[in-house]
Amino acid sequence: MKIYRRMNIGTGKPSPEVRAEIPHHCIDIAEPSEGLSVAQYVAAADEAIEAVRSAGAVPLAVGGTSLYIKALSEGLFDGPPADPELRGALRKRAQDEGLASLHAELARVDPTAAERIHPNDAKRIIRALEVHRATGQPISALQSQWGAGRRRHDCIFIGLTRDKAQLNHRINLRAKRMIEVGLRDEVAALLAEPAGLSDQAAQAVGYAEMIAHLRGQISLAGALEQIKVNTRRLARKQPTWHRRFADVQWFSVGPDEPATQTVERILQEVRFE
Repeated sequence: MKIYRRMNIGTGKPSPEVRAEIPHHCIDIAEPSEGLSVAQYVAAADEAIEAVRSAGAVPLAVGGTSLYIKALSEGLFDGPPADPELRGALRKRAQDEGLASLHAELARVDPTAAERIHPNDAKRIIRALEVHRATGQPISALQSQWGAGRRRHDCIFIGLTRDKAQLNHRINLRAKRMIEVGLRDEVAALLAEPAGLSDQAAQAVGYAEMIAHLRGQISLAGALEQIKVNTRRLARKQPTWHRRFADVQWFSVGPDEPATQTVERILQEVRFE
């Protein structure tokens, strides 16, 4: 979600000072009113990788969204083409019955996909149902065959883990801090823009809950608690995707370990060839 301009607090975007010191790429490349596909992300990331390498530096692809990292490293999932008529019918169902109805159907036909797709992620819920109806197979089963180990880039995978209790503590502190530094005002300003927010931007954790608050559906305290819950849920689902990478070199980060110390351990233990 760091691709979106003016979505700064809820995405944990690096500060202007940090970005002035360390070049960052693929940040602020789209308007919040736009959708950005995985294919568009891969094209932008490929361009950034080439620019970094041309400058004699090593590019780091950083993030927790494994779908994008996998697409960047191994290519895109080659699923069936879009069916506009079916998509339209599913969108209408979502409007008439609520997105929860579609997510419940997905849980019946593809529980693995339902487990990792957020209940508010209309785009991916609809795509998963579309693939199932077109092929008769769960999208999770098709995606498990995706990649077959081929690589688009010569890369090394490094993963960081934390103790569950410490991770949850950090998530709770982060959510509270986002509210304190102005997430509510940030979301209100985005909603006030003439073009509004795309479905993709509006379903981001932190933004979806704050939108509900601004529309009078939940209190600010309730929004904060939902952000905590949904972020923890997202953290629990990430290992499902992370297991798709067989050759990750994992490092456990201690509760008070400085980032510089973690980096030193990685540089000492990882073979960069």
